[in-house]
Amino acid sequence: MSALDIENIRKTYGDVETLKGIDVSLESGEFLVLLGSSGCGKSTLLNIIAGLAEATSGDVRIGGRSVLRVHPKDRDIAMVFQSYALYPNLTVHRNIGFGLEMRKVPAPERDKAVRDAAKLLQIENLLDRKPSQLSGGQRQRVAIGRALVRKPEVFLFDEPLSNLDAKLRMEMRTEIKRLHQMLKTTVVYVTHDQIEAMTLASRIAVMRDGRIEQLGTPEEIYNSPATLYVATFVGAPPMNLLKASVQDNRLVLPDSDVSLPLPVRFGKAAANGRDLILGIRPEALRTAGSGPSLEAGVEVAELTGPELVVTALAGNQRLTACLPPRTPFRDSEKLTLFFDEEAIHLFDAQTGISCLREQ
Repeated sequence: MSALDIENIRKTYGDVETLKGIDVSLESGEFLVLLGSSGCGKSTLLNIIAGLAEATSGDVRIGGRSVLRVHPKDRDIAMVFQSYALYPNLTVHRNIGFGLEMRKVPAPERDKAVRDAAKLLQIENLLDRKPSQLSGGQRQRVAIGRALVRKPEVFLFDEPLSNLDAKLRMEMRTEIKRLHQMLKTTVVYVTHDQIEAMTLASRIAVMRDGRIEQLGTPEEIYNSPATLYVATFVGAPPMNLLKASVQDNRLVLPDSDVSLPLPVRFGKAAANGRDLILGIRPEALRTAGSGPSLEAGVEVAELTGPELVVTALAGNQRLTACLPPRTPFRDSEKLTLFFDEEAIHLFDAQTGISCLREQ
């Protein structure tokens, strides 16, 4: 039995359809990240799962039981909010145990649950403090502790790290990952941050305009993007996208002398004259080796520390290469950039769908 089933969920506000038929099933212990830009519908979907919003149609089942008309407190879920939602007048101990207190859990049992959660989150020394005496990261740990003590079927996280600075976000990502590996809990996690999605998820649902554009493991989303949108949304810097057409079984960049052999796996994309988008990730490019290559004139080079990010022109199209930091070159020099055939992605220029999806 699945821990969570989302079946053809639709949500309409007046004439605007915010969710357009969402279908996902999670097995027990899965970590699903809903990833997308603002307005794509990910938080609306989370709120429907939580019972904070009603679906126009469809069904949500937790542990096989439909919960669409069940009060949030009776859904066997726990939610961690972006704003922490802590009670400022209560101590950390009472904040963590507040839900248990409202359920009339006996004080000794409640105290043990709170202290166990605090030990797990390494905040045992903070139990007598008020939220105003805590850092952002400590407040988020308290909010997570309050969810943990309820031992729900499903945990829901609504952009929980967006209020933290970069260093704290990284620390809390590690903490959430560690907790999930220890507790094997089922999680639905909303974020617009691709790094959070890639590092935390067992599966990612990339959402766009109320639909799931692609659902897969982080490796599938990164290495085999189904559409141009997924290809550009996941990856930093984003995937290079170059206009190309097929000529005599070669990929030809317009208004240039750049041409590449068409990989065999794209055989059905080989119609002469077909307009395509050629995708290559910046980190797949290198200045030495073998395999397909293209020449590009250096425009700008930026040293980030661990890598040299080079912006260059291939014909009249701009691309980015992530190279080792000590790569030797001169301004305006032409670099020969090599890459493996497997690094080539092809998308239909009209539909934006990966050519591999057509086969």
